[in-house]
Amino acid sequence: MPTVNVYNMQGESLKEMELSEDVFGCEVKPHLLHDAVVWQMANRGQVAPKTKNRSRVSGGGAKPFRQKGTGRARAGTNRSPLWKGGGVIFGPNNRKFSKKLPRKVRQSALRSALSMKIEAGKLKVVDNMVLEDVKTRLFASAMDALGMEKPLVVMGHSKADISLASRNHASSKLIDVMGLNVYDILKYKEILLDVDAVECIEERLSK
Repeated sequence: MPTVNVYNMQGESLKEMELSEDVFGCEVKPHLLHDAVVWQMANRGQVAPKTKNRSRVSGGGAKPFRQKGTGRARAGTNRSPLWKGGGVIFGPNNRKFSKKLPRKVRQSALRSALSMKIEAGKLKVVDNMVLEDVKTRLFASAMDALGMEKPLVVMGHSKADISLASRNHASSKLIDVMGLNVYDILKYKEILLDVDAVECIEERLSK
């Protein structure tokens, strides 16, 4: 069963905490991490604009002029892409980028990502995230004391002071535990959880 130290915001070790083997100690499956990241990035894609092809523009129906004798190239409709106001050839057509990924696969990918951070020694737990004042320098000092260079900070319950203090800290990202995702876990070098976040994650991802 994985065991981690619980720290305060000054970087002092307070106690040890046992983590769930099912969530933080499972086998790391790289293919699930890949599937989860592809799914996330695909769902961030914007819907492309939709253009009108020759079947959707107005006009057409009657032949514009007779086939022979005019000296012009023959034409069957004024909706042709060769004509002004005609349809668009091979234009974007409302392409959807979204993908689907089963919930159990997403949960398994999260467990793999968390277990990988534990194995690498890149996950730390704090007892309570509190600051003396709403100052970015205090938040940065706390991260330095905890040895966090580029952390993903995950909170069990949102706190306005921590959210405001971390907003201008360029090398970190603060999210609520319900927004925890594989892409951010892999993107950031370390993960910092509070005790409430650990309990919520174990409850959410336990098999």
